[in-house]
Amino acid sequence: MTKRVLITGAAGFLGSHLCDRFIKEGYRVVGMDNLITGDLRNIEHLFPLEQFEFYNHDVSRFVHVAGPLDYILHFASPASPIDYLKIPIQTLKVGSLGIHNLLGLARVKKARIMIASTSEVYGDPTVHPQTEDYWGNVNPVGPRGVYDEAKRFQEAMTMAYHTYHGLETRIVRIFNTYGPRMRLNDGRVLPAFIGQALRGEDLTVFGDGSQTRSFCYVDDLVEGIYRLLMSDCVDPVNIGNPDEITISEFAEEIIKLTGTEQKVVYKDLPKDDPKQRQPDITKAREILGWEPKVSREEGLKVTYEYFKSLSTEDLYKKEHKTFEKYIQA
Repeated sequence: MTKRVLITGAAGFLGSHLCDRFIKEGYRVVGMDNLITGDLRNIEHLFPLEQFEFYNHDVSRFVHVAGPLDYILHFASPASPIDYLKIPIQTLKVGSLGIHNLLGLARVKKARIMIASTSEVYGDPTVHPQTEDYWGNVNPVGPRGVYDEAKRFQEAMTMAYHTYHGLETRIVRIFNTYGPRMRLNDGRVLPAFIGQALRGEDLTVFGDGSQTRSFCYVDDLVEGIYRLLMSDCVDPVNIGNPDEITISEFAEEIIKLTGTEQKVVYKDLPKDDPKQRQPDITKAREILGWEPKVSREEGLKVTYEYFKSLSTEDLYKKEHKTFEKYIQA
């Protein structure tokens, strides 16, 4: 019998790519999204398929899916500072009420469940690179706390269901990821830089630009997620690209990529902005046999072509501009 998977956040950047992957693997896919940050354009190519169905639903409310489920992937959550600063309560609810509802559903369906955690559980780290046994340095009442603590609670709740109920669970800690279907103006550093370059604006770097990020191409991330789901590992696993770069260096890469002549301008660093972000992927290499394959140069070319293909309306749409000072994610 064909296996069936529920993917929450299905119309989002990562969720839509996961839908594609599971369709490719021969699964029946149930996509779920309340579209608060997702975009149906990301999955419209799947609607004609008999093996795909979609529910417009908020997982913070009771979740019912008729029929059997073999796997549940909980990827529903605002993921950029601009989003979770505008909708902080919804961000906390999807990481608390949402995961509780889905863990209950997994228990009823006897399904294996994976949650999308994040490198933000490490906060502004004092350990570098970040290993899975590092507990983090998080400000629970700072501007990023609604997202960081939602993800930390989500991990704790998931592990509690595993230890108390014997539920099959998986936890993936996702580091900075990029690729087609990112929202151009969602505030994260890569689309922010490319959007500014395409509009002929100077590239904005917060702080002195010495803070670092490590960017993983979406196809590599999806492969790591799939391998983790199918593995026997119940502990959190970092999935990301350890190729670290400073924000200033990255801005220069984008200027070179786009062939523009913008300069880099510097503004004050937002509160609690992580100074370093680099995954230790030893566990992923050893347990999953996984490591990223796509170079940043190759991935950026594909991503840039995608952003160039967007409409003028998308290019100039300002999302939650009130919160743009927090965009160095």
